[in-house]
Amino acid sequence: MAKDPRRTVVALAQKLGLSRNTVQARMAQLERKNVFLPFERTISTTALGYPLTAFIQVHVQQQKLGSIARELASIPEVIEAFGLTGQADIMVRVVSRDAEDLFRINGKVLGCDGVVRCDTSLAMRELIPYRVEPLLERGTQNSH
Repeated sequence: MAKDPRRTVVALAQKLGLSRNTVQARMAQLERKNVFLPFERTISTTALGYPLTAFIQVHVQQQKLGSIARELASIPEVIEAFGLTGQADIMVRVVSRDAEDLFRINGKVLGCDGVVRCDTSLAMRELIPYRVEPLLERGTQNSH
């Protein structure tokens, strides 16, 4: 599935040598366990008109972390956010139309109640896209 996420249940059953019902039951079980990520991850933000990607390290007042996360989620250009240990408290991945748009988005993040400071870095190029295949291959091996 990692190599071809659009493969049908019937095609998976043929490839695995299992019945369609068995594969469908296993897929349903994996879905209930939240093993599969949303397919929207495969949509190109560049194709949507947002060619620039930036990472914003957000420094916050800890007691306001929950409300800040909700405010960040209301900004459409925020496509991911992670709570961190270390110097910054939140790492936010944003997309923008251009540098001026990034400045506007950065201002929205800074405007969230409880945000103390932001450090913004523009992504120059994706070097390794999101992947799980190496982990899956490692999982089939008996070595750690």
